[in-house]
Amino acid sequence: MAKNLTDLRHTSVDIKGGGEVIILDTGPVIDAEAEAMLQALHSRSTGGLRSHLKVLAKKGADNFMEKFYVGYGHHSIGDCGDTTIFIEGVSMPAVKAVQDNPLFRGQESSTRYLDFSRQPFIDPTGTDEGKRLLERQRQFYIDAQEPTRESLKKLHPKNTGEKESIYIKAIGARTFDITRSLLPAGASTNFAWHTDLRQAADKLLFLMHHPLSEVRNIASAIKEALQKHHPHSFGHDIPEETETYQDLIAEYYYYHDPDCPEKPTVNFDNIDRNELKKFDELFKKRPPKTGLPKFVGQTGTLDIQYRLDYGSFRDIQRHRAINQRLPLLTTELGFNQWYLDNFPETVREKLSDHLKMIEQTIDELQIPRELQQYFIPIGYNTSNRFTGDLPSTVYMVEIRDSRFVHPTLQKVAHSIGQQITRELKIRLNVDPEPNRFDVKRGEQDIIVK
Repeated sequence: MAKNLTDLRHTSVDIKGGGEVIILDTGPVIDAEAEAMLQALHSRSTGGLRSHLKVLAKKGADNFMEKFYVGYGHHSIGDCGDTTIFIEGVSMPAVKAVQDNPLFRGQESSTRYLDFSRQPFIDPTGTDEGKRLLERQRQFYIDAQEPTRESLKKLHPKNTGEKESIYIKAIGARTFDITRSLLPAGASTNFAWHTDLRQAADKLLFLMHHPLSEVRNIASAIKEALQKHHPHSFGHDIPEETETYQDLIAEYYYYHDPDCPEKPTVNFDNIDRNELKKFDELFKKRPPKTGLPKFVGQTGTLDIQYRLDYGSFRDIQRHRAINQRLPLLTTELGFNQWYLDNFPETVREKLSDHLKMIEQTIDELQIPRELQQYFIPIGYNTSNRFTGDLPSTVYMVEIRDSRFVHPTLQKVAHSIGQQITRELKIRLNVDPEPNRFDVKRGEQDIIVK
């Protein structure tokens, strides 16, 4: 293992005709701040990486980052150093808040593959009533597992030639597909945030003013940890008026439209049809699993409104190229019908009373709507809206209109895709059998062997 800069093994390949490609070996020696410094020097000198490494060895990155990134405000330097933050034991609304960023990179615990029955449920009220409500929801979730699993086995028996272990995992995944709807949004989860230093600072600026106190606490902890780990990159002075403006943003933060249409509606008014015709060949000859070039986005944008359960919103939010609003989770738009249709009769006959109990108890808690989210099951519908150019919207549709995607999201993606095809005469590369149960779902998990 490298102990100093001279021990690092950088990968070098000569470019035919002149020039060189070098891949930096950071080892345990070059941290995010040092890596950012090297890239910054590269933009101001023709000496090349090897000469910059000598400067780093002689002077270090400390003073450089304090002077140029923090002191002089050369923010692009912060783009050049990455860090990975693991956040554990926080609610789903809190995770969504951090992920509400088109530049977010990271992963979150999946309710489609993990049993959440043992996860702590977060009660923002700290009351006995709140705790009892959450525990009743936990028990209903646990009790629904086995009957749902057995019902699915009868509905989708194992076919000849299918591997037993893969079949069992596929049945398990579909069981969680259905029963996850019962989990309150306050069920704690874990996620990882891989970000550059600049984006971390920019995102934390708003998170410190977020409507939820949990999110503000998370932001404070992240900032403290970053200041310890990257001490020369988080000393920015923030004007008071900028801080005040974040409070105003928080007032407009959640999107909630109780009149949101039940079926997705796509507004095509901002598409330039004449410009679109110029790219006919790019649409007609595009092979499957191949994205459209970004410049096709100059044809305009689509504005789309739709209803979707909060559980599946957590999936569509991962599409960073479309501009989305973060929905407010309420009970106003009802429990998503797909879940009601797919629970076995033994669960379904109890579910209506269970949901009425939840809604009544939430009312009795007399808490703001932002805090009510913690107690609402993620199977409830939310009103949603996004704006996206054609490449980003088509990509979302083609990825999500698949048998391997949660059915509630697949249905929304399919409807959007049909409207695009009908209105713009664009061929989309989608799953020909998106509603078919496929045992290959059991192969999609990530496991340690």
